[in-house]
Amino acid sequence: MLGELVLRNARLRGDAPAILFEGRTISHRQFAERALRLVDAFSRAGIGRGDRVAIIAQNCPEYLECYAAGELGGWTTVTVNYRLAAPEVAYILGDSKPKAVIIEEAYRHLLDSDAARGIETIVTIGGTEGSYEATVQSGEPHIPAGRVLPDDIAYLIYTSGTTGRPKGVMLTHQGQLRAAYISALEGPIAPTDRLGLCMPLYHIGGRIQTLAHQLTGCSIVVHSAFRPAEFRQSIIDNRVTTTLLAPTMLGDMLDAGGFNSANLPDLHTINYSAAPMPEQLLRRGLAAFGPIFVQLYGMTETGAPGCVLHAHQHVLDGPESVVRRLRSAGQPMIGCDVRIVRDDGSDAAPGEPGEIVIGSATLMAGYWNNHVATAVTLRSGYVHTGDVGECDEDGFIFVVDRLKDMIVSGGENIYSREVENALMSHPAVLEAAVVGGPDPRWGETVVAFVVKRPDATVFAEEIVEHCRTAIAPYKRPRDVRFIDALPKLPNGKVEKFKLRAPLWAGHERSV
Repeated sequence: MLGELVLRNARLRGDAPAILFEGRTISHRQFAERALRLVDAFSRAGIGRGDRVAIIAQNCPEYLECYAAGELGGWTTVTVNYRLAAPEVAYILGDSKPKAVIIEEAYRHLLDSDAARGIETIVTIGGTEGSYEATVQSGEPHIPAGRVLPDDIAYLIYTSGTTGRPKGVMLTHQGQLRAAYISALEGPIAPTDRLGLCMPLYHIGGRIQTLAHQLTGCSIVVHSAFRPAEFRQSIIDNRVTTTLLAPTMLGDMLDAGGFNSANLPDLHTINYSAAPMPEQLLRRGLAAFGPIFVQLYGMTETGAPGCVLHAHQHVLDGPESVVRRLRSAGQPMIGCDVRIVRDDGSDAAPGEPGEIVIGSATLMAGYWNNHVATAVTLRSGYVHTGDVGECDEDGFIFVVDRLKDMIVSGGENIYSREVENALMSHPAVLEAAVVGGPDPRWGETVVAFVVKRPDATVFAEEIVEHCRTAIAPYKRPRDVRFIDALPKLPNGKVEKFKLRAPLWAGHERSV
């Protein structure tokens, strides 16, 4: 299964660099050996097939080693966003119940007494107590005797859910291997490519890109975080050929200057995903780099594959029917059945809006500990994305709105219920509703409509500061608007479209 890729690269490309990170170079042979040592060390600690191991860290070689060790050892890797607040981390760990947590020293404070309950082993990257390096060196590089099966759960990646609580998406070995094949084929990715990785590895986008490049034995240049100047120099120094960016990152690169085809001659592919790309920003990118952009549309629940808009399909001039495809998500990837369906499940006609559903062999096995949500999202072999789209005569998919009450800001999913819960915990707040508003930098921004309690006095700054104590900083409202009452239906449901519509007036789409 997935672990076989690690062993194959070690056998066939042993001395070639697998990972480059801040002056360090780790060969494929060294990478495999370190992953096997971690498997052995954890096996001695009683961790094996079917157990969960969580990781909380920024991008680093150790993160990829943890992925590889789980694939080889048969345990499930639980990825946790290091940007979350301590209560959010505690919920994910309480839900997934990992036997071990591998955590970067800078985020050790997230494991408070509640979060650490039931965890048998805590390993710290960059720390002295429970040192990751000491743990790796304590193991032997033996290939595990146990066999990992195709339907075993390789990854548990948490995403926002309909109740406001994160949901653990179960991704299998077989599904993720097929996702890597699809991504590598659609790329296309060659063994000589070098991936510049700055998207976070706790997200499916970052993981699928690394997995697709590992499939062909490529080198991966890892960045702990995205910093435009450092990223530009790294592309030059390490001769990076491909990368994956969120629209925000591309905007930062173009604003920083010095990012263009003349200065970065080795860079031949810029994949972009995680949020809709404003057409104006895309045109700026095409003017600077030329036709090297590839749009990827998918989601954690699909294992990542969905649609692709290839570089040659980014047409700036010509018939409107062709140029408008710049605003599309592209066409279905190989092995993906992407449909637009009506409420009754029948196929919508070209140009008719409906829900986007995706079927493939890469889909999730379901949500961890959440059969009800699984039944809602995964039906008849299709993931119901919650996105409203339409299809043209040539199969190009256009995302026009969102059924799910989700906000995508800078590539991060923010569920409004989470923010509303934080707002409602303030003593001066009677009611609150949260929607996504347009933002030229982040794509969407969190806008909160707040009804104050009678005779209460509170300012927007106080509301925002209060939210910092309950949710991650990137989820807090950027715009707080006080109103007398929320628009509601007779059954009490808030009519959020009435709040959203004025914010998006004059925009072509409302996501």
